[in-house]
Amino acid sequence: MSAAAAAGSSAFSRFLNSPVGPKTIHFWAPAMKWGLVIAGLGDLARPVDQISVRQQISLAATGLIWTRWSTIITPKNYSLATVNFFVGCTAAYQLARVALNKRDAPPAAAAETVAATA
Repeated sequence: MSAAAAAGSSAFSRFLNSPVGPKTIHFWAPAMKWGLVIAGLGDLARPVDQISVRQQISLAATGLIWTRWSTIITPKNYSLATVNFFVGCTAAYQLARVALNKRDAPPAAAAETVAATA
């Protein structure tokens, strides 16, 4: 076996057996959470009046909180930090869309929007 092949299997073994490797929940939870990011990106095509502000506030808050948390826990989980950062960003973008829509809407349309959401 060549030195390069031995080094490659060693790196794979280290990854496989690491505290955040695929044998642990620390690997699979962030991998599955990318579904929230994909759903958030899919919602970019959704009309602004169909966006749930409460849901987006919740996603933005948890995304930002867990981004910080995943960098201070042991073991540091940078894949969890990355996915939570993107969850927070997609939710914040949706909230910005809602805010800009309400700001730019004529007063009559804004009253209808408030009445529809109440």
